[in-house]
Amino acid sequence: MREMLRGNEVDMNTTEKLQALRALMWHRKIAAYIVPTDDFHSSEYVGDYFKAREYLSGFTGSAGTLLVMPKRALLWTDGRYFLQAEEQLSGSGIELMKSGQPDVPTLAAFLGQELSEGDAVGFDGRTVTGAFVQELKEQTAGKKITFRGDKDLAGLVWEHRPPMSAEPVWEIEISYAGLSREEKLEKVREKMAETGADAYLVTALDETAWLLNLRGGDVKNTPVFLSYMFITKRRAILCAQESAFSEKIRKELKQSGVTLLPYEKIEELVSSLPAGQKLLVDESKVNYRLLRAVSKGVEKVKRPSPIELLKAVKTPREIDHIRVAHVKDGVALTRFIYWLKSHVGQEKITEMTAADKLEEFRTEQEGYLGPSFDPIVAYGSHGAIVHYEATPETDAELKPKGLCLADTGGHYGEGTTDVTRTIVLGELTAEEKRSYTLVLKGHLRLGAAKFRKGVCGQNLDVLARIPLWENGLDYDHGTGHGVGYLLSVHEGPQNVRWRMKKDTACVPLEEGMIISNEPGLYMAGKYGIRHENLVLVREGEKNDFGQFMYLEPLTMVPFDKEAIDVSLMSEEEIVLLNGYHQKVYETLAPYLTGEELTWLKEVTAAI
Repeated sequence: MREMLRGNEVDMNTTEKLQALRALMWHRKIAAYIVPTDDFHSSEYVGDYFKAREYLSGFTGSAGTLLVMPKRALLWTDGRYFLQAEEQLSGSGIELMKSGQPDVPTLAAFLGQELSEGDAVGFDGRTVTGAFVQELKEQTAGKKITFRGDKDLAGLVWEHRPPMSAEPVWEIEISYAGLSREEKLEKVREKMAETGADAYLVTALDETAWLLNLRGGDVKNTPVFLSYMFITKRRAILCAQESAFSEKIRKELKQSGVTLLPYEKIEELVSSLPAGQKLLVDESKVNYRLLRAVSKGVEKVKRPSPIELLKAVKTPREIDHIRVAHVKDGVALTRFIYWLKSHVGQEKITEMTAADKLEEFRTEQEGYLGPSFDPIVAYGSHGAIVHYEATPETDAELKPKGLCLADTGGHYGEGTTDVTRTIVLGELTAEEKRSYTLVLKGHLRLGAAKFRKGVCGQNLDVLARIPLWENGLDYDHGTGHGVGYLLSVHEGPQNVRWRMKKDTACVPLEEGMIISNEPGLYMAGKYGIRHENLVLVREGEKNDFGQFMYLEPLTMVPFDKEAIDVSLMSEEEIVLLNGYHQKVYETLAPYLTGEELTWLKEVTAAI
């Protein structure tokens, strides 16, 4: 069958690629084939080898799932990418399914409606989780549907697929991590013992990287390496691409009690676990094929990954270094904002060249490693697209009027940053100032939160939204997410949002967690506003009523006072803003000189 697909596949258009996939489906009697945006580890971002959905559909957004049937093809994506998907799918014959919109069913619900009794659904079982397949089973119950995850049909169509990445792995020194890999393994085994598990399967790339104090370069913007961990009471086995490891790191892993085996050995390890044993798995992360490899005599202990929470609580050493990273990032961002405001209208600046200039400022900081996600520099109406990313086709020129939203971040040797500032480039309307101020009020209120220990992010979300809700306004995204230590810029389990998905646990905010504080407002076709700081959860006073917590701002970048309508702010909010700006000035002033320092003093002066 493979020979049927050979030829000049580089020139195949989307229609031809789908026809080739349908030929394979017909040959295997598959009624529907699912191609997600995922690798074998449920990663947020994936390497080029795993971009089969992008290859088949032509849609380049970072989130989306393609469903191919004999006579229809559909692509589900979220609100960040509706406009982009409409443009890139045009003429392909693929229908856009706008996830979360009224009357748009989920992919699983759609299959429940469309499939006939006895049909087969196919997918690469390494790219979907057990939880996803369980949802499919629930939605198609009663139709005797079979699920076939043994073949990567998209890979058969993709003749000149890029190779799987195997970039060099490097080490985080204990002086930065705060805990050795031996100490971390001991903590993990303690968590295993609490569940009664004999073995633990770790599939999330950032969890393995954290556990072993190692980093890599196999995923864009996220310093992780392709790997699995299989941990028992006495053994720790790392399955990874051996060529990525230096002899020095191999020896150190061996000394730490970690055995290095080939990446593809993980399935064999899982299947060899003897009957009567208990295997700890997080079904929201472990892929379907690995779950199927577990022998029937092994009991699956289904729990959220214990590493996720351990990783979320930063060590004192990590926190010390993270503060340093934010000072460096604050210097780069402040210099960029000054440059942008003083050069716009004097020379041609576009969204993409502005992003390049910011990257230049960051690169000048010692220890800078690269962006933590693709930069969002969105001018005017582009700011209303929540996760807009400029392309050569959309790259707008910045003019000396209106607002520019810049959501960017970086990885430094000391940690990871994520910051958004909405920058005034010239004359604003009264509406723009009002909107800017309402969002800032919510940001300040959340940042000033004082709360009892045990409170979750869901309890605090309303603080950021009240100024908007009181005016009949809102934003359609979460208010905060966790951030890793030189890992993923988005990590759990903590978050700040009011919507709770089915079976979502309330995760208390603990000292040492880092979360973002990023309310926004998006007026379609006009402008977008978002204010984002990263904050550190800290323990405050303890009294007869319990332990109280507060949030320490890590991000040190001024807000744009030119956009503030002071008449809308309370006295308390003005005090909060002035206090933050005073701290920004005191932190950054030693690193700036000349006009930049003079400007910083002006923009952080009390109002």
